Amino acid sequence: MCITMTSIIPHVGLSTDTAVAPTVRPCRMEGVNARSALFDLYGDHVRSRGGRARIAALVRLLEPLSIAAPAVRTAVSRMVRQDWLCPVRIDGLPGYALTERADRRLSEAASRIYRTDSQEWDGRWHVVIPQRSAQRAARERIRNGLAYLGYAPVGDGTWIAARPSPELEGLLQAEDVRAERFSARHQGDDAELVRRAWDLDAVGRSYLRWLAEARALISSLPDSPSDEQAFAVRSRLVHEWRKFLFTDPGLPRTLLPDDWPGDEAARYFDEHAERLHPAAARFVDHCLATAGPTRKGQP
Repeated sequence: MCITMTSIIPHVGLSTDTAVAPTVRPCRMEGVNARSALFDLYGDHVRSRGGRARIAALVRLLEPLSIAAPAVRTAVSRMVRQDWLCPVRIDGLPGYALTERADRRLSEAASRIYRTDSQEWDGRWHVVIPQRSAQRAARERIRNGLAYLGYAPVGDGTWIAARPSPELEGLLQAEDVRAERFSARHQGDDAELVRRAWDLDAVGRSYLRWLAEARALISSLPDSPSDEQAFAVRSRLVHEWRKFLFTDPGLPRTLLPDDWPGDEAARYFDEHAERLHPAAARFVDHCLATAGPTRKGQP
Protein backbone atom coordinates (compact mmCIF):
# COMPACT_ATOMS: atom_id res chain seq x y z
CA MET A 1 0.00 0.00 0.00
CA CYS A 2 1.08 3.61 -0.35
CA ILE A 3 0.54 6.17 2.39
CA THR A 4 2.17 9.43 3.39
CA MET A 5 4.99 9.65 5.90
CA THR A 6 4.28 12.84 7.83
CA SER A 7 2.86 11.09 10.89
CA ILE A 8 5.58 8.46 11.26
CA ILE A 9 8.76 10.53 10.78
CA PRO A 10 9.37 12.77 13.78
CA HIS A 11 11.42 15.93 13.48
CA VAL A 12 13.39 15.14 16.60
CA GLY A 13 16.73 13.51 17.37
CA LEU A 14 17.11 9.76 17.16
CA SER A 15 16.74 7.67 20.28
CA THR A 16 19.80 6.13 21.89
CA ASP A 17 18.69 2.67 20.71
CA THR A 18 18.39 3.73 17.08
CA ALA A 19 21.27 3.08 14.70
CA VAL A 20 23.06 5.82 12.90
CA ALA A 21 24.92 5.52 9.62
CA PRO A 22 28.30 3.76 9.94
CA THR A 23 31.26 6.05 10.42
CA VAL A 24 32.95 6.61 7.07
CA ARG A 25 36.68 6.17 7.40
CA PRO A 26 39.52 6.80 4.97
CA CYS A 27 40.21 3.85 2.70
CA ARG A 28 43.71 2.45 2.37
CA MET A 29 44.33 0.18 -0.59
CA GLU A 30 46.90 -1.97 1.11
CA GLY A 31 46.14 -5.02 3.24
CA VAL A 32 43.07 -7.18 2.65
CA ASN A 33 41.92 -9.70 5.24
CA ALA A 34 41.35 -13.27 4.09
CA ARG A 35 37.60 -13.47 4.69
CA SER A 36 36.89 -10.24 2.82
CA ALA A 37 39.18 -11.30 0.00
CA LEU A 38 37.30 -14.59 -0.33
CA PHE A 39 33.98 -12.76 -0.58
CA ASP A 40 35.48 -10.55 -3.28
CA LEU A 41 36.96 -13.53 -5.12
CA TYR A 42 33.78 -15.59 -5.11
CA GLY A 43 31.62 -12.60 -5.95
CA ASP A 44 33.77 -11.20 -8.73
CA HIS A 45 35.09 -14.38 -10.34
CA VAL A 46 34.17 -17.78 -8.89
CA ARG A 47 30.40 -17.22 -8.82
CA SER A 48 30.30 -16.79 -12.62
CA ARG A 49 32.38 -19.98 -13.00
CA GLY A 50 30.02 -22.31 -11.19
CA GLY A 51 30.46 -20.94 -7.65
CA ARG A 52 32.99 -23.57 -6.52
CA ALA A 53 36.77 -23.86 -6.32
CA ARG A 54 39.39 -26.19 -4.90
CA ILE A 55 41.05 -25.02 -1.71
CA ALA A 56 44.43 -25.15 -3.44
CA ALA A 57 43.16 -22.73 -6.08
CA LEU A 58 41.81 -20.37 -3.42
CA VAL A 59 45.20 -20.36 -1.70
CA ARG A 60 46.99 -19.64 -4.99
CA LEU A 61 44.54 -16.89 -5.93
CA LEU A 62 45.04 -15.01 -2.67
CA GLU A 63 48.84 -15.19 -2.77
CA PRO A 64 49.12 -11.96 -4.86
CA LEU A 65 47.26 -10.18 -2.04
CA SER A 66 49.89 -11.34 0.48
CA ILE A 67 47.44 -13.65 2.25
CA ALA A 68 49.10 -16.81 3.56
CA ALA A 69 47.64 -20.29 3.17
CA PRO A 70 46.80 -20.77 6.89
CA ALA A 71 44.81 -17.54 6.88
CA VAL A 72 42.88 -18.68 3.80
CA ARG A 73 42.00 -22.01 5.41
CA THR A 74 40.95 -20.35 8.66
CA ALA A 75 38.72 -17.91 6.79
CA VAL A 76 37.18 -20.71 4.72
CA SER A 77 36.36 -22.68 7.88
CA ARG A 78 34.73 -19.63 9.41
CA MET A 79 32.66 -19.05 6.26
CA VAL A 80 31.49 -22.67 6.36
CA ARG A 81 30.33 -22.23 9.96
CA GLN A 82 28.48 -19.07 8.95
CA ASP A 83 26.74 -20.83 6.04
CA TRP A 84 28.47 -18.86 3.29
CA LEU A 85 30.41 -21.84 1.91
CA CYS A 86 29.92 -25.60 1.93
CA PRO A 87 32.55 -28.34 1.38
CA VAL A 88 32.53 -30.18 -1.96
CA ARG A 89 34.78 -32.52 -3.91
CA ILE A 90 36.11 -31.24 -7.23
CA ASP A 91 37.89 -33.82 -9.38
CA GLY A 92 38.46 -35.83 -6.22
CA LEU A 93 40.05 -32.91 -4.37
CA PRO A 94 38.59 -30.81 -1.54
CA GLY A 95 36.92 -27.57 -2.46
CA TYR A 96 34.21 -25.14 -1.38
CA ALA A 97 31.04 -23.96 -3.04
CA LEU A 98 28.77 -21.02 -2.38
CA THR A 99 25.62 -21.73 -0.41
CA GLU A 100 22.27 -20.45 -1.67
CA ARG A 101 22.42 -17.73 0.96
CA ALA A 102 25.84 -16.60 -0.23
CA ASP A 103 24.79 -16.68 -3.88
CA ARG A 104 21.84 -14.39 -3.13
CA ARG A 105 24.01 -12.00 -1.12
CA LEU A 106 26.70 -11.81 -3.81
CA SER A 107 24.12 -11.34 -6.56
CA GLU A 108 22.63 -8.37 -4.73
CA ALA A 109 26.08 -7.00 -3.95
CA ALA A 110 27.15 -7.26 -7.60
CA SER A 111 24.12 -5.28 -8.76
CA ARG A 112 25.06 -2.52 -6.32
CA ILE A 113 28.81 -2.60 -7.02
CA TYR A 114 28.35 -2.41 -10.79
CA ARG A 115 25.03 -0.50 -10.63
CA THR A 116 23.25 -2.86 -13.05
CA ASP A 117 19.79 -2.20 -11.61
CA SER A 118 19.38 1.53 -12.24
CA GLN A 119 15.60 1.86 -12.26
CA GLU A 120 14.07 5.32 -12.18
CA TRP A 121 12.84 6.26 -8.72
CA ASP A 122 9.06 6.50 -8.41
CA GLY A 123 9.18 9.01 -5.54
CA ARG A 124 8.05 6.54 -2.88
CA TRP A 125 10.05 5.40 0.14
CA HIS A 126 10.11 1.88 1.48
CA VAL A 127 9.33 2.05 5.20
CA VAL A 128 10.23 -0.73 7.62
CA ILE A 129 9.22 -0.85 11.28
CA PRO A 130 10.77 -4.01 12.74
CA GLN A 131 9.51 -5.61 15.91
CA ARG A 132 11.84 -4.84 18.79
CA SER A 133 13.83 -7.94 19.72
CA ALA A 134 14.31 -8.73 23.38
CA GLN A 135 17.97 -9.56 22.72
CA ARG A 136 20.42 -6.71 22.44
CA ALA A 137 22.73 -8.69 20.13
CA ALA A 138 19.84 -9.40 17.77
CA ARG A 139 18.87 -5.72 17.72
CA GLU A 140 22.44 -4.84 16.80
CA ARG A 141 22.51 -7.39 13.98
CA ILE A 142 19.22 -6.07 12.63
CA ARG A 143 20.45 -2.47 12.75
CA ASN A 144 23.70 -3.35 10.99
CA GLY A 145 21.86 -5.46 8.45
CA LEU A 146 19.36 -2.75 7.63
CA ALA A 147 22.14 -0.19 7.21
CA TYR A 148 23.99 -2.54 4.84
CA LEU A 149 20.82 -2.94 2.76
CA GLY A 150 20.56 0.83 2.32
CA TYR A 151 18.06 1.69 5.05
CA ALA A 152 18.44 4.57 7.49
CA PRO A 153 16.66 5.29 10.80
CA VAL A 154 14.34 8.28 10.88
CA GLY A 155 12.86 7.78 14.31
CA ASP A 156 12.53 5.26 17.10
CA GLY A 157 12.32 1.96 15.23
CA THR A 158 11.40 3.36 11.80
CA TRP A 159 13.70 2.83 8.81
CA ILE A 160 13.49 4.05 5.21
CA ALA A 161 15.14 3.24 1.90
CA ALA A 162 14.56 4.53 -1.58
CA ARG A 163 13.74 0.99 -2.77
CA PRO A 164 12.85 -2.31 -1.10
CA SER A 165 15.84 -4.60 -0.67
CA PRO A 166 15.54 -8.18 -1.99
CA GLU A 167 17.52 -9.28 1.07
CA LEU A 168 15.22 -7.72 3.67
CA GLU A 169 13.03 -10.79 4.11
CA GLY A 170 16.06 -13.01 4.69
CA LEU A 171 17.44 -10.63 7.32
CA LEU A 172 14.17 -10.60 9.25
CA GLN A 173 13.70 -14.35 9.01
CA ALA A 174 17.23 -15.00 10.25
CA GLU A 175 16.46 -13.05 13.41
CA ASP A 176 12.88 -14.36 13.67
CA VAL A 177 11.57 -10.79 13.72
CA ARG A 178 8.39 -9.47 12.14
CA ALA A 179 8.19 -6.01 10.61
CA GLU A 180 5.57 -3.69 9.23
CA ARG A 181 6.52 -2.78 5.66
CA PHE A 182 4.88 -0.40 3.24
CA SER A 183 5.51 2.15 0.50
CA ALA A 184 4.98 5.83 1.25
CA ARG A 185 5.41 9.29 -0.19
CA HIS A 186 6.95 11.93 2.02
CA GLN A 187 4.78 15.02 2.52
CA GLY A 188 7.74 17.36 2.60
CA ASP A 189 11.12 17.98 1.04
CA ASP A 190 12.74 14.67 0.09
CA ALA A 191 16.17 16.31 -0.02
CA GLU A 192 15.76 17.47 3.59
CA LEU A 193 14.67 13.97 4.59
CA VAL A 194 17.83 12.58 3.00
CA ARG A 195 20.00 15.08 4.86
CA ARG A 196 18.46 14.02 8.19
CA ALA A 197 18.68 10.31 7.52
CA TRP A 198 22.14 9.98 5.95
CA ASP A 199 25.45 11.80 6.38
CA LEU A 200 26.11 12.32 2.69
CA ASP A 201 28.92 14.80 3.38
CA ALA A 202 30.91 12.04 5.07
CA VAL A 203 30.18 9.58 2.27
CA GLY A 204 31.24 12.19 -0.29
CA ARG A 205 34.54 12.78 1.48
CA SER A 206 35.11 9.04 1.52
CA TYR A 207 34.62 8.91 -2.25
CA LEU A 208 37.22 11.65 -2.69
CA ARG A 209 39.70 9.71 -0.56
CA TRP A 210 38.95 6.53 -2.49
CA LEU A 211 39.53 8.31 -5.79
CA ALA A 212 42.91 9.70 -4.72
CA GLU A 213 44.11 6.33 -3.46
CA ALA A 214 42.69 4.49 -6.48
CA ARG A 215 44.65 6.73 -8.81
CA ALA A 216 47.82 6.05 -6.84
CA LEU A 217 47.13 2.30 -6.96
CA ILE A 218 46.52 2.27 -10.72
CA SER A 219 49.64 4.35 -11.35
CA SER A 220 51.69 1.72 -9.52
CA LEU A 221 51.08 -0.78 -12.33
CA PRO A 222 53.80 -1.18 -14.97
CA ASP A 223 52.93 -0.31 -18.57
CA SER A 224 52.51 -3.99 -19.45
CA PRO A 225 51.42 -5.74 -16.25
CA SER A 226 51.34 -9.49 -15.92
CA ASP A 227 48.00 -11.20 -15.46
CA GLU A 228 48.86 -11.74 -11.80
CA GLN A 229 49.70 -8.07 -11.29
CA ALA A 230 46.47 -7.00 -12.99
CA PHE A 231 44.50 -9.40 -10.79
CA ALA A 232 46.14 -8.10 -7.60
CA VAL A 233 45.52 -4.43 -8.39
CA ARG A 234 41.99 -5.01 -9.63
CA SER A 235 41.20 -7.08 -6.54
CA ARG A 236 42.30 -4.24 -4.25
CA LEU A 237 40.31 -1.76 -6.33
CA VAL A 238 37.13 -3.86 -6.10
CA HIS A 239 37.71 -4.62 -2.42
CA GLU A 240 37.83 -0.97 -1.42
CA TRP A 241 34.92 -0.09 -3.70
CA ARG A 242 32.83 -2.86 -2.13
CA LYS A 243 33.15 -1.11 1.25
CA PHE A 244 30.77 1.56 -0.02
CA LEU A 245 28.02 -1.07 0.23
CA PHE A 246 28.20 -0.46 3.99
CA THR A 247 28.16 3.35 3.85
CA ASP A 248 26.48 4.49 0.61
CA PRO A 249 22.73 3.78 0.60
CA GLY A 250 22.58 3.88 -3.19
CA LEU A 251 20.09 6.72 -3.37
CA PRO A 252 18.57 7.75 -6.72
CA ARG A 253 20.64 10.37 -8.56
CA THR A 254 17.81 12.90 -8.21
CA LEU A 255 18.28 12.87 -4.42
CA LEU A 256 22.04 13.51 -4.52
CA PRO A 257 23.90 16.83 -4.76
CA ASP A 258 24.71 18.11 -8.26
CA ASP A 259 28.45 17.84 -7.58
CA TRP A 260 28.27 14.37 -6.00
CA PRO A 261 31.85 12.96 -5.74
CA GLY A 262 30.51 9.44 -6.16
CA ASP A 263 29.89 10.12 -9.86
CA GLU A 264 33.54 10.71 -10.72
CA ALA A 265 34.64 7.86 -8.45
CA ALA A 266 32.18 5.48 -10.16
CA ARG A 267 33.43 6.45 -13.62
CA TYR A 268 37.02 5.81 -12.55
CA PHE A 269 36.13 2.47 -10.97
CA ASP A 270 34.16 1.33 -14.02
CA GLU A 271 36.93 2.31 -16.41
CA HIS A 272 39.77 0.50 -14.65
CA ALA A 273 37.80 -2.48 -13.35
CA GLU A 274 36.74 -3.16 -16.94
CA ARG A 275 40.20 -2.48 -18.38
CA LEU A 276 41.92 -4.90 -15.99
CA HIS A 277 39.23 -7.56 -16.09
CA PRO A 278 40.49 -9.63 -19.08
CA ALA A 279 43.97 -10.10 -17.58
CA ALA A 280 42.57 -10.75 -14.11
CA ALA A 281 40.15 -13.31 -15.54
CA ARG A 282 42.99 -15.13 -17.31
CA PHE A 283 44.86 -15.41 -14.00
CA VAL A 284 41.75 -16.76 -12.27
CA ASP A 285 41.12 -19.31 -15.01
CA HIS A 286 44.74 -20.45 -14.89
CA CYS A 287 44.66 -20.94 -11.11
CA LEU A 288 41.33 -22.76 -11.14
CA ALA A 289 42.60 -25.12 -13.84
CA THR A 290 46.12 -25.81 -12.61
CA ALA A 291 46.39 -25.30 -8.83
CA GLY A 292 47.10 -28.61 -7.14
CA PRO A 293 47.77 -29.65 -3.54
CA THR A 294 49.71 -26.91 -1.78
CA ARG A 295 51.67 -29.20 0.50
CA LYS A 296 52.27 -32.93 0.68
CA GLY A 297 49.54 -34.54 2.74
CA GLN A 298 47.59 -31.25 2.95
CA PRO A 299 44.93 -29.97 0.52
